[in-house]
Amino acid sequence: MSVLAGWRGVARSLRVYRLDRAHAAGLRAFYRPFLRPGDLAFDVGAHVGDRTAAFRALGARVVAVEPQARLMRALRMLHGRDRGVTLVRAALGAAEGETVLRVNTANPTVSTLSGAFTEAAEGAAGWEGQRWDATETVPLTTLDALIARHGRPAFVKIDVEGFEADVLAGLSQPPPALSFEVVAAARGAGLAALARARALGYGAFRLSLGEGHVWAGDWIGGAAMAAALAAMPDAANSGDVYCRG
Repeated sequence: MSVLAGWRGVARSLRVYRLDRAHAAGLRAFYRPFLRPGDLAFDVGAHVGDRTAAFRALGARVVAVEPQARLMRALRMLHGRDRGVTLVRAALGAAEGETVLRVNTANPTVSTLSGAFTEAAEGAAGWEGQRWDATETVPLTTLDALIARHGRPAFVKIDVEGFEADVLAGLSQPPPALSFEVVAAARGAGLAALARARALGYGAFRLSLGEGHVWAGDWIGGAAMAAALAAMPDAANSGDVYCRG
């Protein structure tokens, strides 16, 4: 892996997620029901900060968590002078410590802590050619530790490629609302995250597919959402489950 190849991957992410005005406008409209001016939001798996930018546009303060060194450098360039954004270079899990991140150099948005995720993605439809060709040793912390340091958020977004249940295992004081990603090729991880969210006391769930910023249905109960995830078409590739009490 060359340094140039790594920055090409970051440049790709910036083109896809930060230069599309329609994408940015869709995010602002989509998150408006969850955040008011002055609220605190956690962006877990911040990537290049498209959600962080949307949360700031809505007037929220943001703790943006990202383990990848190159992506954190990009986040510092984009948000480092904003006093309303706190940047944390770390991964989240069930306990504090250190861990190894599997990095997809060409497509850093799908870098992951989960070996099960990379195994499930290999050969899956829509994942052809994806390679996790590098590693980074990164600090590991928890949602509870972030809350102790920065305060209780109004909303938490979690997008960590198959490690969502582990992130939720490090949470004991759930915020009013949160979201977590589900990938069709590894939907078992999404079902595990849903089970953890239900154990935390969330009772209403809603699904959004892909990056369309539209709802795939109304708010439903946990059992109905588990059935919806099991039936999620492979062509959807990914989605996000939103949770509230």
